[in-house]
Amino acid sequence: MAILSKLANLPASVKIVEVGPRDGLQNEKEVVPTEVKIDLINRLSDTGLSVIEATSFVSPKWVPQMADHNQVLGGIRRLPGIRYTALTPNVKGFSSAVEARADEVAIFGAASESFSKKNINCSIEESLQRFADVMKSAKEHEIPVRGYVSCVVGCPYEGPIDPKKVAEVSKKLFEMGCYEVSLGDTIGVGTPGTIKAMIAEVAKHVPVDRLAVHCHDTYGQAVANIYAALEMGISVVDSSVAGLGGCPYAKGASGNVATEDVVYMLNGLGIKTGVDIDKLIAAGNFISKAIKRPNSSKVAQAMTKSHL
Repeated sequence: MAILSKLANLPASVKIVEVGPRDGLQNEKEVVPTEVKIDLINRLSDTGLSVIEATSFVSPKWVPQMADHNQVLGGIRRLPGIRYTALTPNVKGFSSAVEARADEVAIFGAASESFSKKNINCSIEESLQRFADVMKSAKEHEIPVRGYVSCVVGCPYEGPIDPKKVAEVSKKLFEMGCYEVSLGDTIGVGTPGTIKAMIAEVAKHVPVDRLAVHCHDTYGQAVANIYAALEMGISVVDSSVAGLGGCPYAKGASGNVATEDVVYMLNGLGIKTGVDIDKLIAAGNFISKAIKRPNSSKVAQAMTKSHL
């Protein structure tokens, strides 16, 4: 299997950033009990994942599902070697995240002006100015910061996005001090061709080993798009257990790509992730049952049936 990854010029290992507890659950209409969130994170910790995005320090007015951020980070069982991260839109959120002992924080911008205004109520330039204060505080506290860029190939309001715009925003985030920039196909319209073209442009300004991909599966292209990203040298992939998630500002956007499906593909390519797929499937089945919705992972569906 390792021979295959070498022949295809693919990375020998991939870091998976599990975003299910935050990005996956934040838009659930029914409030998920805090103890369920804690249980999910503990189960994910046992799978071998090295990065788990646990919660978000945004105003409960905007994202009520994440109002229990302090309780979640305070209640999880922290295992060595795992970073428990949080999304922080401003200095106030950053300070709260530090108090709650987040190991890392993330800031989020967009490559689309319309999406930025709908999502965080400001222009792209204004969002970057806000983040400057977060970056300053993070440097003082020696907290790593990750940057997200939304709508990297398409926007629900503007349509196709120019890769040069994605590169411009990504470069600014990187130069501000983000150690890694995650490129998000927020509405899942990307194809291997558009993903490759976008990454090629961004990589002119940000080292490819500092880039990640965050693919939604609206059109069923996420796994193919991730493979295309691997061919471009990307070795960090965001994914969500059981395919949880969506976007309230992107009509029709389905969930993130399922972590189970990503790990299954990477296993088949002989690429190391350190993740136990059986424990991952069990965690996905647990949260799917808890929120009363089917597990969206094709791999989990197939392997769960085969074990019946």
